[in-house]
Amino acid sequence: MASVCVDSEYFQVGDDGRLTMIPGSLGLRDVVYFKEAGTHEFSKDSYPWLARVFVRVQAAGGGSAGARASANQFCSAPGAAGGGYAERLVEASSLGATETVVVGAGGAAGSPTVDGGPGGNSSFGGVCTANGGAGGQAVMTSGDTLIAYSGTAGPLAGIGDIAQGGGAGGGCFRLTGNQGHSGAGGESRLGHGGFQRASTGSGGAGRGWGGGAAGSCARDGDSVAGTAGQDGVVIVYLFG
Repeated sequence: MASVCVDSEYFQVGDDGRLTMIPGSLGLRDVVYFKEAGTHEFSKDSYPWLARVFVRVQAAGGGSAGARASANQFCSAPGAAGGGYAERLVEASSLGATETVVVGAGGAAGSPTVDGGPGGNSSFGGVCTANGGAGGQAVMTSGDTLIAYSGTAGPLAGIGDIAQGGGAGGGCFRLTGNQGHSGAGGESRLGHGGFQRASTGSGGAGRGWGGGAAGSCARDGDSVAGTAGQDGVVIVYLFG
């Protein structure tokens, strides 16, 4: 009769005599991306082999304010903050049958004289959370004299094995009635903030996930809207 050797690193024989895989021995088996802003569900029953998950949570960036300038004058806005980030390794046994996944929406663009909206928080259940970036404010009024304003503070860290806040939005300044600069958008762990402006126009949009929007510039009677922030994302690595 032939005999069979079993690799004990990957297989085990249960009390009922069945040969089964050892949970967690197979390594990474799948990656699930939640990219659409809103509320989703993760069901561990869909992966009966699941041993643990590694979760990466990126919150959304803030939107920037617009700018409005009178004739022969200049106005600009600071950049919005980038979204925070968190990651965590979680054993499947500690997860609920269904975990709620939230992907934060990028902050809304402000009108020419209205603040940008805040970016939404992102989370995986209650075990990993990241805070959205604040929107840029319409702090500068139209004028022709030298003035400068601080940028937008980044959000605080959320919850995770590693958790960090997002990058601050850049400040804005006016040199004369024709010269100045808006603020750059705040950086995020999984994205970049928008580019700042020295000419009339809406601030640059972020790239990737979670970047804050740059502030807008207006001169000599121009009226310009702000820019929306970038959505967040939740990425779940599944280990068998």
